[in-house]
Amino acid sequence: MPQHDVLVIGAGLAGQRAALAAAEGGASVGIISKVHPVRSHSNAAQGGINAALNPEDTWESHAFDTIKGSDYLGDQDAIEIMCREAPEELLELEHWGVTFHRNEEGRLGTRAFGGASAARTYYVADITGQAILHVLYEQLMRHEEVYRYEEWFTTALVQDEEGRIAGAVTRNMRDGSMELFSARAVILATGGNGQIYDPTTNALICTGDGIAMAYRIGAPLMDMEMIQYHPTTLAGLGLLITEGARGEGAHLYNAQGERFMEKYAPNKMELASRDVVSRAEQTEINEGRGFPDGTVALDITVVPRKRIHEALREIVNVGRDFAGVDITQEPIHIKPGNHYTMGGVRTDVNGQTPIPGLYAAGECACVSVHGGNRLGANSLLDTLVFGRRSGAHAAQAIKGLPVPEPARASVGAEQEVIDAIVSRDRTGRRVSEIKAELGQVMDRYVAVFRDEQGLNTALETVRRLQEEAQTVAVDDKGSVFNQDVLGALELQFMLDNAEAIVIGAIERKESRGAQYRTDFPDRNDDEWLKHINISANGEGPEVSYSEVTLTQWEPEERKY
Repeated sequence: MPQHDVLVIGAGLAGQRAALAAAEGGASVGIISKVHPVRSHSNAAQGGINAALNPEDTWESHAFDTIKGSDYLGDQDAIEIMCREAPEELLELEHWGVTFHRNEEGRLGTRAFGGASAARTYYVADITGQAILHVLYEQLMRHEEVYRYEEWFTTALVQDEEGRIAGAVTRNMRDGSMELFSARAVILATGGNGQIYDPTTNALICTGDGIAMAYRIGAPLMDMEMIQYHPTTLAGLGLLITEGARGEGAHLYNAQGERFMEKYAPNKMELASRDVVSRAEQTEINEGRGFPDGTVALDITVVPRKRIHEALREIVNVGRDFAGVDITQEPIHIKPGNHYTMGGVRTDVNGQTPIPGLYAAGECACVSVHGGNRLGANSLLDTLVFGRRSGAHAAQAIKGLPVPEPARASVGAEQEVIDAIVSRDRTGRRVSEIKAELGQVMDRYVAVFRDEQGLNTALETVRRLQEEAQTVAVDDKGSVFNQDVLGALELQFMLDNAEAIVIGAIERKESRGAQYRTDFPDRNDDEWLKHINISANGEGPEVSYSEVTLTQWEPEERKY
């Protein structure tokens, strides 16, 4: 049985930053990932990372922009911590070797991003996530205290008799063997759940694993209804066109040639917050002013050609390879698409969940720095600040604790689940069929605009699919890199996530941030300035509420 002081599940930016911090705190660390760490979805972060590093900028301004962007659902104590600690985190990355863009004076240069009152987004062209991920991985390899388990799939969390986290059950993808890992603390850093939707900007690995595993052992989920649709994705494919394009000056037009953001956000235009821009685009499309393919146009040709190739080189390739468009010569058609979950496993500012010894950081966690809507370039910051805080806190908290003894029977239980999937004769639907229906239903009813009838239809569908998922069989009966089996397990995780998302969306009878209810079109602070928590019990999901933490900013009308 492998034993570590701290076990980190997930090796993207949050997981790697947590592992580094725990190792620096003196803990022995194991980090588990179902893909090689540099293939984590953090690679997909294009635009940059926010920090009030310029002397003319302040962390208070960054915090207020974030709070306003969250539609006042973000917890202000956590937001203050993130924005205060951002400059130091950014400079540490630069010292480690992240090659951030520099201006003509040789200083770190910034670009503008949506919802921000200052240009505070630091970037590496449009591959910022990839650049940071590779540098962190280099740092991981320097630490002998960090043992990497690459291409291991975690199936369940394990607790001891007192309910404290004791480790995790995993499957070695290379040979199909099951292993029980013992740990004094576990940090979930498994990313988001975008594969619930179709299309999505998220990688195939983003199936909500950590969120579902924590939920199954009693950890509450928070703000799950808040699903961000990014304004600029390729129709049908879900491929992301970075917000950096609008930060560089790109315009949005409808089919009539109107720069329509003048109607919706006259001050910020294309650089309003993401939920505002996505609703504006979808309104233009729904009211017949979009193009026949259900899109609007993003015109990047207004940006100098040299600057496009310097700062937006990745989307030059995306436009050419996947849309047949030279973005330096003509507009590209885009529409809102699933991108990010603001909700997740409820944590405090140190990443602690209500389950003793269990932490969460990054997109799978909800410390609630994003509330109802995340500002662009705050996601990388969230992963790094709270990844580090989780790792550092866990390393201190486990000192003096005995080595846990997770029950070996938990491995047998997980093996039985897998054996049942492998041995089952095909009597029901394929995993791919259920996943496809799930994605279509979520994209139709739980997207930019929602209403009670559609949400109830979605919930009925998700619960039917949960039943159908119990009878799926797989074609691959082998043990070596059996992706069929992992797909069946991921499907269960996705359905748990989807149920929580829809329940939260039905429960929140107002419009706030990414949750826009056409049957409740106004924000209602008197009744709904609160978090919705969803917990699992023996009879099904249970809804409760918690207060939003306010410090120095009172909610006010949100305009851009």
